[in-house]
Amino acid sequence: MVTDTEGYIHIVEYLTEHLSLFENSPSDHHSSDTVMAVIEQELSEQIMIVCNQNEELSFNQRNIIIREIDAIVYDLQEILSGVVNNKVSPSQKEFIKEFSLLIKNLFDIEVHAQFLS
Repeated sequence: MVTDTEGYIHIVEYLTEHLSLFENSPSDHHSSDTVMAVIEQELSEQIMIVCNQNEELSFNQRNIIIREIDAIVYDLQEILSGVVNNKVSPSQKEFIKEFSLLIKNLFDIEVHAQFLS
């Protein structure tokens, strides 16, 4: 659905262009959240919004979306493997929010193209 689109490839490229934000950034010792926890939280929130905005999605379609999110989280764990357990910095948190919105936008497009058209 989403992970096999050109848009997803561009979003992953966008992440790789900003890897230095994660690799060279000191962690925020005041934060209790890890990079992975923020990724999971932000993606979960965005996907809940997608599903709530599209109430006509069937149970099976929602499961497809959840499987896609699982695949995206796996990809992010692979790309950010060295830092997923680090405390998240404010700049990393902001980037993850932006990244999650890009993923949501991609889901918005694909949900309408594949399920609602």
